[in-house]
Amino acid sequence: MFEYFSGNYPWNLGVVATLNSGGLIDEVDRACRPIREAALRGEDGGTTDFLAAWTGLTDQLVIQAQDAEKAGHTRTAGQLYARATNYLAQAERLQSASSPGRLECYRRVLELQQKAFDLKDPSITRVLVPYEDTTLPAYFSAAPGEGRAPVMIMFNGLDSTKEHMYSSGHWQELAARGISCLMVDCPGSGEALRLQELTARVDSEAWATACVDYLLTRDDVDPARIGLVGWSLGGYYAPRAAAFEKRLALVVAWGANHNWGAVQRRRLEREGERPVPHYWEHVLWVWGYDDLDPFVDFADQIHLDGVVENIDVPFLICHGENDRQIPLEYAHRSYDQAVNSPHRELRIFTQEEGGAEHIGLDHLSHVSVYIADWVADVLHRAS
Repeated sequence: MFEYFSGNYPWNLGVVATLNSGGLIDEVDRACRPIREAALRGEDGGTTDFLAAWTGLTDQLVIQAQDAEKAGHTRTAGQLYARATNYLAQAERLQSASSPGRLECYRRVLELQQKAFDLKDPSITRVLVPYEDTTLPAYFSAAPGEGRAPVMIMFNGLDSTKEHMYSSGHWQELAARGISCLMVDCPGSGEALRLQELTARVDSEAWATACVDYLLTRDDVDPARIGLVGWSLGGYYAPRAAAFEKRLALVVAWGANHNWGAVQRRRLEREGERPVPHYWEHVLWVWGYDDLDPFVDFADQIHLDGVVENIDVPFLICHGENDRQIPLEYAHRSYDQAVNSPHRELRIFTQEEGGAEHIGLDHLSHVSVYIADWVADVLHRAS
């Protein structure tokens, strides 16, 4: 993996994710160069410096976008707003849950994202998925053409947002194959957590069911061809959901998070890398806990043993051989236990080819197109 900062995994993960999601290396370098020394203070110590530097870059791009918009260059303006959103969303992701101004920062991310949609990708719409007594915020990318199309629901992980899903471009790969995409901020993530205080839960089928119910109300969705993909912690959420929500046509684990509870116990022993600074504060925020000890006991429930056996639809597991967060053995465990899937596949991405890091962030497009091709093959056979 390209590592801009010496020995600072969470910062490097943010940089490489940005560059593989539409960021430009010159812009990223100009933002990061002044904070190289701050990175040496550790993953927690310089996080506010990271935000300040990337906010400065965002401000520059917004000014350029406004000038382009005034000149009538709407496509240029939309591209600038999209990159500004990408940079600010990645910087916001690294902040602590209690960081002053974090909510205001995220609200700005939402505003910039909508500007990008309006000027660059008007086919993407913001939707609200009814969920219990509230809603789940989401973005819907409609496949081109008329009539009912297959659709993939996309779940994020511990620290990503639907804005990261948009910047990844995975929805574009699906659209090019005639498939729509519903990018959802699940409980415990994104807008659902930040602005609605919806925390995560073990039974992810609860919000998968809500998503399927919503999609069935749309006249542009084929009800027999609804799939689900989840990356990172979504590699737990998606298989868990598919085991119990039987209206799904397929499921993809984009990172095999087979036993997330065990990973937390490893992290207490400082084994493996952590995705964000202020890690334990972030985890407690996501799951709605105040104290670490009871949370770790609770987290023992977050696994797929005895669960993936209930998956009876096609199941793809993608994992990087050098994933420094989630052990490769979990990919094999999910595959070995999913004995009732009629078509299961395990795809390990190697360091030689790229895509070997966590959810393939070192070569994100390589993993994305593989998943999109697999999904298209399965869904189009079902038509």
